[in-house]
Amino acid sequence: MSRLLHVSRSGYYKWEKSQVTRLRGEDKRQRFLDQLDKRIHDIWEDSDEVYGAPRITAELVDEGIIVNRKTVAKRMRMMGIEGISPRAFVPVTTIQSKRKSTLPDLVKRLFDQGQLNRVWMSDITYLRTGEGWLYLCAIRDGHSRRVLGWAMDSVQDSYLVERALRMAYTLRGEVPEGLVFHADRGTQFTSEQLWQVCQELGIAQSVGRTGVCFDNAMSESFWSTLKTEFYDRKKWATRDEARKAVARWIEIVYNRRRRHSAIGMISPVDFEARIADQDDKKKAAA
Repeated sequence: MSRLLHVSRSGYYKWEKSQVTRLRGEDKRQRFLDQLDKRIHDIWEDSDEVYGAPRITAELVDEGIIVNRKTVAKRMRMMGIEGISPRAFVPVTTIQSKRKSTLPDLVKRLFDQGQLNRVWMSDITYLRTGEGWLYLCAIRDGHSRRVLGWAMDSVQDSYLVERALRMAYTLRGEVPEGLVFHADRGTQFTSEQLWQVCQELGIAQSVGRTGVCFDNAMSESFWSTLKTEFYDRKKWATRDEARKAVARWIEIVYNRRRRHSAIGMISPVDFEARIADQDDKKKAAA
C-alpha cells in the first residue's frame, strides 16, 4: 500500500495507527480539539455572535483552557464562524451653537488619564426606529470605559444631556475635584443650562475643536460598537422597544459582560472592581 501511495512504509504505518487510534476515541489531541471547538462555538453564541478570536481566547484563559489566539482563529475558520468588527466611525452632524463658545479643550485627546473620574466623555447619536429618530446621550469614564449615565428621547436638547449627567453623578456619588466633562461643541453641550448644571455639580466643562471629530474620538468609537455589535442588527418598531433594549445592552452586555482590549480583556465593571480591590489592599498595608 505504501508503494502504491508513493509514501514511505514507516509513514504509512504511522498514519494507519493514528487513524485506528482516532476511530477508537483514544486520540487525546483530537478529543481536546473537539471539546475546544464546542466551547469556542458556545462562547461565540453567548456573545450574540459578536466575539472574535481575541475575546474568545480571553474567555478560555479565564476558564483555565490555555490556548493561543491563532489556534482559536483557525478553529473558528474551520467552523465557518467569525466575530463582528466595528466599522470605522463616521461622525454624525453636530448642531453647532449659534453663540461662540468660550469653553476650553481640557483633554487634548488624552481621554484616559490613568484614574477613574478624571475624564467623563459624552456625545449624542441618532437611533432609527419605526416611529422616527430616538436620540441617545451617553456618558463614559475615560479610564474604565464604563457607561455611567445615559438618556434617550425623541428630541435632542440640553435636558437630554442633563439627565445623563445627573445619572452618572448619582452612580458615582462624590466625585473628586478636577473632574472634566468632555464633549463636542454641539449646542446641547455648550448651552447656559448645562453650564449651570456643571457648576452645581462641581464639574469642569471641556469641548473639542469645531469640526474635529477626533477630539471626541472615544465617544464616537462607542457609537460604532453599539450600532455594529447590537443596534443595527435588527429593526426596531417603536421608540419604547428600542429604549428598553439599548438600556439593557448598555448595562448588562457592555458594562458587565463585554471584554475590552484597552483594559486587559475584562469588562468595565470587573476593571473597576479590580481597582477597588487594589485600593483596599493598599489601605490595609498602610
